[in-house]
Order: sequence, then structure tokens, then C-alpha cells
Amino acid sequence: MARVVVDVMLKPEILDPQGQAVQRALPRLGFEGIADVRQGKRFELEVEGPVGSDELARIHELAETFLANTVIEDFTVRVEEGARA
Repeated sequence: MARVVVDVMLKPEILDPQGQAVQRALPRLGFEGIADVRQGKRFELEVEGPVGSDELARIHELAETFLANTVIEDFTVRVEEGARA
């Protein structure tokens, strides 16, 4: 088995109220010097068998149609190295 990770983030031009709330709270909690915070989602998919170009294309399609709202979000798909079960 292999693990494929899909990271989904709001596009840079989209406001991120959750990230802004975290950023505003950081100084009150003693964390200085953080200029910006963006909040996103991470999906970990355990894939049976090896992950080749066909499997990655399928997962890319899954991310594009189901995991991310591509109007306001960008996503990346990658195989996590050393994540064999």
C-alpha cells in the first residue's frame, strides 16, 4: 500500500477568515513574528498496490471533482515517500 496526500488550500486571492483569526490570536499567545496564516485541508489516501501515472491521474481527477472547490481552492497531489503499510 502507498499513501497519496492531497493538500487543498484557498487560492491566494481568496480571503481566509480562519487563517486571519489564527494570525490575530498568535501574539496574544506569545507567538511573535508570524506574518500570515492560511488554513487548508489535507487528505491522506491509502492506495492498494503501486501508484503509477494512471493512479495519480485518477486521484488528481478525484481531487479536482470531489475534494477541492477549484473555483476558490488550489490543490496538490503527491505520493508520500516511505509510507508503506
